[in-house]
Amino acid sequence: MSSFLILGHGYSAGFITPALTGRGWQVTGTTRHAPGAVAAAGARPILWPGSGAEEEALACAIKAADGILIAVGPTGDGDPVLNAWGPEIAAARPAWLGYLSATSVYGDSGGAWVDEATPPAPASRRGAERLAAERGWQALAAAAQLPLMIFRLAGIYGPGRGPIDKLRDGTARRIIKPGQVFSRIHADDIAGAILASLDRPHPGAIWNLCDDTPAPPQDIIADAAALTGLPLPPAEDFETAEMSPMARSFYGESKRVSNARIKADLGWAPRYPDHQSGLRAILAAEKRNGG
Repeated sequence: MSSFLILGHGYSAGFITPALTGRGWQVTGTTRHAPGAVAAAGARPILWPGSGAEEEALACAIKAADGILIAVGPTGDGDPVLNAWGPEIAAARPAWLGYLSATSVYGDSGGAWVDEATPPAPASRRGAERLAAERGWQALAAAAQLPLMIFRLAGIYGPGRGPIDKLRDGTARRIIKPGQVFSRIHADDIAGAILASLDRPHPGAIWNLCDDTPAPPQDIIADAAALTGLPLPPAEDFETAEMSPMARSFYGESKRVSNARIKADLGWAPRYPDHQSGLRAILAAEKRNGG
């Protein structure tokens, strides 16, 4: 049985792990504080950072892994996985190595389309840290001849995370900023892309991972309200709306992200090509599960 290690087993990994185990992979995932959630997804949990025994267990998992996915976000001190385990990953020489990055590396395009040939120009600290992490992993991969593939993820949504949940808990807001548009990706489609890259690896590739239909954020909220029958939040003008600096920073970037390259390279296509189909699937799954 092939062994797969996910460093940073969070929300997206909760969809990736079942897809992998369904193909016979044995998955291990690191977590800071939620081993139960990792185990529930079907992976063997390792607490990291952790005790000496847990650090030893992670070192063994790295050495044994046929595939390694880095899903830990960078910090102001750099990429924590690269800093702590870069030499060990280089020495392990996995047959597949992936890094989950973000489309924030492109910065703001004023709503124009961007693709992998677009020069990165991060407009936020988060985007700059992502780009620095990408380059750190690329440098390690070049030095150790590792088969690195980078996935630049758009805004992630799925069951338990997205506009429907915000409407239900009363935190949804319909902020209107003319010309603002975002790209998104359903968590199931992230898992599908990982499987496709395992089938057809392209060492050195960088891929945007998003659906086919960028949309204004207020439209997502409106469609979610229409599908659920929940009240539509009032429209708020971006210029005068009270928002935290973090929330306001997300509106500093407007772009349409192309997924043409990953479709051409891997034969991948999103199961949910637009947010409407993704939201309907979430509601259908809830109904099947008695939600």
